[in-house]
Amino acid sequence: MKRNSFSLQSYRTVAVLCIGAIGLWAYSARPLVDPGGLPDENRFTKVVLAEKLNEPLEMAILPDERVLFIERHGDVRLYSPTTKQLRTIATIPVSTKYKDKEGHESEAEDGLLGINIDPNFEKNHWIYLYYSPAGNESKNSLTRYELRGDELILSSKKVLLDVPVQRESCCHTGGSIDWDRDGNLYLSTGDNTSPRATLYAPIDERPDRSPWDAQKSSSNTNDLRGKILRIHPEADGTYTIPEGNLFPKGTDPSDRPKTRPEIYTMGHRNPYRISVDKRTGYVYWGDVGPDAGTDSVGVGPTAEDEYNQAKKPGNFGWPYFVGDNKAYNDVDFVTNKSGALFDPAHPFNDSPNNTGMRDLPPAQPALISYPATDSKKFPIMGSGGRSAMAGPVYYKDDFRNAKRPFPDYYNGKVFLFEWMRDMILAVSFNEKGGMDKIERFLPNMPFSHPIDMAFGPNGDLYVLEYGTGWFLKNDDSRLVKIEFNAGNRKPNVQVAANQKAGAVPLKVNLSAEGTKDFDGDALTYQWKIVSRVGGQPTILNEPNPTFTFQKPGQYKAILTVTDAHGLKDSREIDIMAGNQPPQVALNLVKGNKSFYFPGQPIAYQVNVTDKEDGSLANGRIQAKQVLVQVNAQNEATTQNSTEAGHKFSEATYLSTGRVLMEKSDCKACHFTDKKSVGPSFTDVAKRYKGDANAVASLSNKIIKGGGGVWGDAAMTAHPQLGLPDAGEIVKYILTLSDKKVASPSLPTQGMYTPDKNEKGDLVLQASYKDKGANGLPPQTNEQVLVLRNPLVALGTSNSQSKGITLFKMGGQPHPLVIVMAPDTYVQFNQLDLTGIRSMAFAVAAPKAQLNAVGGRIEVRMDSPTGQLLGQTDDILPTDSKDPAAMFQPGVVKASITPATGLHNLYFVFKNEKAGKAPLFVPITVQFSN
Repeated sequence: MKRNSFSLQSYRTVAVLCIGAIGLWAYSARPLVDPGGLPDENRFTKVVLAEKLNEPLEMAILPDERVLFIERHGDVRLYSPTTKQLRTIATIPVSTKYKDKEGHESEAEDGLLGINIDPNFEKNHWIYLYYSPAGNESKNSLTRYELRGDELILSSKKVLLDVPVQRESCCHTGGSIDWDRDGNLYLSTGDNTSPRATLYAPIDERPDRSPWDAQKSSSNTNDLRGKILRIHPEADGTYTIPEGNLFPKGTDPSDRPKTRPEIYTMGHRNPYRISVDKRTGYVYWGDVGPDAGTDSVGVGPTAEDEYNQAKKPGNFGWPYFVGDNKAYNDVDFVTNKSGALFDPAHPFNDSPNNTGMRDLPPAQPALISYPATDSKKFPIMGSGGRSAMAGPVYYKDDFRNAKRPFPDYYNGKVFLFEWMRDMILAVSFNEKGGMDKIERFLPNMPFSHPIDMAFGPNGDLYVLEYGTGWFLKNDDSRLVKIEFNAGNRKPNVQVAANQKAGAVPLKVNLSAEGTKDFDGDALTYQWKIVSRVGGQPTILNEPNPTFTFQKPGQYKAILTVTDAHGLKDSREIDIMAGNQPPQVALNLVKGNKSFYFPGQPIAYQVNVTDKEDGSLANGRIQAKQVLVQVNAQNEATTQNSTEAGHKFSEATYLSTGRVLMEKSDCKACHFTDKKSVGPSFTDVAKRYKGDANAVASLSNKIIKGGGGVWGDAAMTAHPQLGLPDAGEIVKYILTLSDKKVASPSLPTQGMYTPDKNEKGDLVLQASYKDKGANGLPPQTNEQVLVLRNPLVALGTSNSQSKGITLFKMGGQPHPLVIVMAPDTYVQFNQLDLTGIRSMAFAVAAPKAQLNAVGGRIEVRMDSPTGQLLGQTDDILPTDSKDPAAMFQPGVVKASITPATGLHNLYFVFKNEKAGKAPLFVPITVQFSN
């Protein structure tokens, strides 16, 4: 069972930079989905199994549905579907850094790279790992271990194959493992060549420039790099060479030093994930291409990524060709003169770094190739960053006894995917292996950089999501599975009430609006009004009834919806009648509503009214009964970020989860640090602190509802929330376990002056707990305002920015924004521009490492082409060759046209002469009044 490919364009650019599940639901007597037709997308459900992983790369699904996967820094992890727990079962010592010639250390692509299980795993319990061993020896090793139960027996290690590599200024590792039906193991290896010398063909033949010459590896018949290898592992930990590889193993001994018999295909740049069709023996992979944004006369073509198919051994052309055999010129890096175009029918390797044959097999064109811009030949690929990867081939006969097999529609199709573009493709082939059709698979299902895929024994498609940032432990990094439901589908129930608490008589409008049945069945509705103290329930048989609660008490309104085949589902709402919740208003008297400014006073006023208790205004509620607090949140270390000596704290952008929570009904039952109908958020955070599955389980509970953990209180379902939004809310709640002790209460009206050295956000909170009424417990209400630090890291935007890349550098608290082309932007939603007169940007433009061309930053309001509020002077690239100074920024300022109120703000990056070249790295923006 195999997955796919991670030839991250991310990693390509890194090198340039320097270096409730639906489950089965029910199979009723009704007809199943048309086996030959395209199934409805709503028949597929994405189930999150684990998240917040640390650079997951490849996985293998065990016969009992346990999932083994690896993380680049060396952890081998095991997910159990029985316990629903994720464990680290071993840590392999690996190398993840490299040093350049000056001795500067940077993050490399090396580490724990590939994993798979033996075809006879149920008998021998063998797993295979491919990794970069820690130590001074520059090599990557293919090893075998025994997995005994849930324990990886480290003493059972057998080294099958070592691949000598360079760890200087490098990159492009490959590392994917798969098998054919004959028990042959396939291993992909990257070209191990730095792309920093050129955006085109890396064929630098000057002395001591081997790290920049892919002719030493990909086009070298006597080198294992830039290849897909095929070997047959033996029981004693050695391997033999199967018949039919690219270079016959029976070659005359005098010629054998010029070839390696392990090579099946050659001419690859970074085939990061591969997949072998167990029926046909065809090999599929995605190859991440180079970085050139335009054709260059006398040098070579625009860069493209490739999806490839090998029906037999062959040479796929790198570094002499890209895409469908578009040729590079034979450039002389000594004289910088252009030679002839390479000939795909007769490629040759005359590099002094070549130890293999001069004359090479003919180059094979790509199956699918596409640039960063729109592809005329393959428009389905869209545009953007590029990282082609290959996934599994689905055959229905392999899943005859599976619980949830995919529909017959996908029989024989190959699943390819795009890491950067977050898309999965289903590709159809004819009987001769020719490509018939390419289509999107689940185009409306969101993914966060899928890096591996595999079908499990139950028929589910597992997807490993790397997450959006490179070299990061991403919050959106996940292990998920996609389940298919071929039978009758439950009604999708939605419930709402116009009010959930109030004085009696309490008139409540209940609503089932949004409830639907994907199968088009007729639906029946039943609301049941139940008192928590017992008694006869009230039944209402209509979808949107109105009910008046006459007696004080705590109630549940339970909606059950049943389809024509008897399949049903329920949702419920808690209602408290007899005590009107207090109303709390916390207002800023004047000034900016998004930012505070250190050392400048903030004027505020609190008003409280309560139907039973009175109000602050009439004196029945005393000011001392109202809690008013201001607390700092998300403090970060101040860092020197400009050569001019300016200091910028990396203030954290307001949590998405907090924003979503403020807009939801969460606080009808929960408060930050006090128990209400449900537990306080602080108590929830403490209970689940350290639980790796908390985000997945609690997100599911928010959406589906549930109870039993905190006593009798049950959580109302929130099916209107999507899984990503529910996850953001949970992530925010879990941060509350580490909050500092709250500050003393402030007056209900006054001025608060933040410290001149304040870092991070300021959280202003006003709350009032009423006295209860009619035997009902007190209710607390609060209002929270969050004011941001005026220094904002651009890498903390949680909006839909365009055309930028996030990259985590060592020592940086937030990802850096890499502007890869002009007319791209970073977006921040709903910022108050009142009083903002200028903005100062800390920007780095490292020409030597990034090939940056510079440009300017426009500040626009409401859209990327909206009103121009201001712009910086030109940002000029610097030519420092010191990697330590790579991101030492300068400061550029923009005067801002006065504006008021909340607006979406766009920082648009411009350079009319840049073509597709990288511009610069904007780090922070300082808002000033």
